[in-house]
Amino acid sequence: MNVLERIVTFLNGVGICTIQGAVPSSSFLPGVRISSGALVYDPAQLRWPGDLLHEAGHIAIAPAALRPTLNDGVEIPSDIPHASEVEATAWAFAALHHLRLDPSVLFHSGGYRGASPGLINTFMLGVYPGSFGLSQAGMTNVGPEAQRQGLPVYPALSHWLRP
Repeated sequence: MNVLERIVTFLNGVGICTIQGAVPSSSFLPGVRISSGALVYDPAQLRWPGDLLHEAGHIAIAPAALRPTLNDGVEIPSDIPHASEVEATAWAFAALHHLRLDPSVLFHSGGYRGASPGLINTFMLGVYPGSFGLSQAGMTNVGPEAQRQGLPVYPALSHWLRP
């Protein structure tokens, strides 16, 4: 199974609908868009399969009632805490870690406004931006107390979708 198939199988398995279909060339990311809370992707246009993980992160961290309303711009009201870009990135890294994929699949040369090498270094050193927000959203645990209690600690998630 190639990387794209592994990612798509995983996303569908955790409850994020993926649909292979047409994606307009005006889409924010080549070959991927969000439509009514589902990921639509065109393998012929998709340059970086890891982009699916990041966009899925936006869907996953949105409250359940809001997910079906999400479209390309991923407009999550600012009064909803812990549903920002940093949490979406942390979710995507947790998925990458779960799938045992190389960090460059997510943090590829064409993404993150040139910050991919720094993000790879940060996450590989065990510094996890956004993990606290995921814990506050009830998706994982952080810190030594959680470890002592034997709880799943980031980058492991206890819930792939925010309630």
